[in-house]
Amino acid sequence: MTDIVAGAPHDSVAGAPQVTTVHGTVRGAVERGVAVFRGIPYAAAPVGARRFRAPAPPEPWTGVREAVAYGPTAPKRPYAPPLDRLLPDPAVPGDGWLNLNVWTPSPRPDRAAGLPVLVWIHGGSLVHGSSAVPVYDGWAFARDGVVLVSVNYRLGVEGFGVLPDAPANRGLLDQLAALEWVRDNITAFGGDPDRVTVAGESAGAIAIAGLLAAPRSAGLFRRAVLQSGAPAALPPDAARGTTELIAKRLGVPATAAALAAVDPEALLAAQTEVTSGGNPLTGRHSFQLVVDGDLLPRDPMEALRAGASAGIDLLLGTNTEEYRLWFVPGGLTEKIGRLKLRLALLKFRVPNATARTYRANRPDATPGEILGALATDLLLRVPLSRLADARAAAPGATYVYEFGWPTPVQRLGACHALELGFVFDTLAHPDTQALTGPDAPQELADTMHRAWVDFATGGDPGWPSWDARRPVGFFGQVGQVGQVGGDGRDGPAVVLSPRDDELRSWERD
Repeated sequence: MTDIVAGAPHDSVAGAPQVTTVHGTVRGAVERGVAVFRGIPYAAAPVGARRFRAPAPPEPWTGVREAVAYGPTAPKRPYAPPLDRLLPDPAVPGDGWLNLNVWTPSPRPDRAAGLPVLVWIHGGSLVHGSSAVPVYDGWAFARDGVVLVSVNYRLGVEGFGVLPDAPANRGLLDQLAALEWVRDNITAFGGDPDRVTVAGESAGAIAIAGLLAAPRSAGLFRRAVLQSGAPAALPPDAARGTTELIAKRLGVPATAAALAAVDPEALLAAQTEVTSGGNPLTGRHSFQLVVDGDLLPRDPMEALRAGASAGIDLLLGTNTEEYRLWFVPGGLTEKIGRLKLRLALLKFRVPNATARTYRANRPDATPGEILGALATDLLLRVPLSRLADARAAAPGATYVYEFGWPTPVQRLGACHALELGFVFDTLAHPDTQALTGPDAPQELADTMHRAWVDFATGGDPGWPSWDARRPVGFFGQVGQVGQVGGDGRDGPAVVLSPRDDELRSWERD
């Protein structure tokens, strides 16, 4: 039992909200009428003897623990230029990385009850990001009646390195521990543990797909949101290469015992050197979930298409031009000519008919833009559509969206991660504007944020669930072909089977 001495009073300590969790009492703050608690530990600090181990419960404390500042973030490096200017990624020092934040509508959360809960799992290729990113501020969700919980988890080799003497998927185990904390504590914050939606973007969405496929997650959430991330995991032998390269660079065996003896900064430097230069579309030396036979007994896509989590309501989708975040800032779009495009088509085994369809539909596109569109669909839109098809008759409803508003920043178009500021209704924050620009349409944020609130609250984001017509809720620019109501202001446009010829072309060889 740890004794916690309350820190210096903050501005509104006399009226500050206070909640007792199973591990001790925390005191937050009231911000614009919403109660906020930051940096609450949901597991013990994963350092020392706990390094590379499964998460352990935090040590209980006596007294009142101040919860007004974001907790420590997992060891990471900023995004490499030029992405660092587009994706600000704050770092908070300290060892207690396994912490979370809660925004709740009531300044007296102990008197509220039964509110829907949305648990946010951040993205960042499993090596970047944290719950402290300002774009993820949960105030708007709490304003609209949803308890928002955002989670930190172990990243990189600490969380996802494949080691013979440590459990696999440690970062995923962290997320499970956070969801168990929500189950055990969220009632005290006014939330309903039986109305939990888990949501994430990019690597966060891939992690959620893993949670959906993991038998141990049963009962921890009722709904799930996958934004720009498809179910994926590798066999251990295929996934251990990145870890082995890091260990080789350090001159030590690729074991938890050896890496635990390495200075954390040296380990992080070696990890950065090995993983730099790639992106989610090229797949160069990255960390992945692992089919470990325990937490993930089988490939998540196989499990989900076979009926795993069939009763869970699912909202999933992509941005129209995901690839532009990685291709455009560094000039890759212009560097790809016809020869490189042809070689890439061979490498990724793109069917000839598919390549012809994409070229025909984009007569003015450059080879780099053609490759980007193909890569976006191969890695995201195609597998998510196939998952929706497989779940069409499942007990849980499946909804598909597409985000198509193009940012004016650096010709990035409707790129990866652009939708986040609209989902969280944080367009006014400068860090959000790094990607959206200062004049992004607030009415679109109102519409998209409301859809996520409605899905978390009642399971219906505002358009028809997936069936043979393939209805897609479209946010942003859309043509009239296939559109069946909605103008994007009062609700998303509904488009039936958008670019269906491209999707179906992947089924032919």
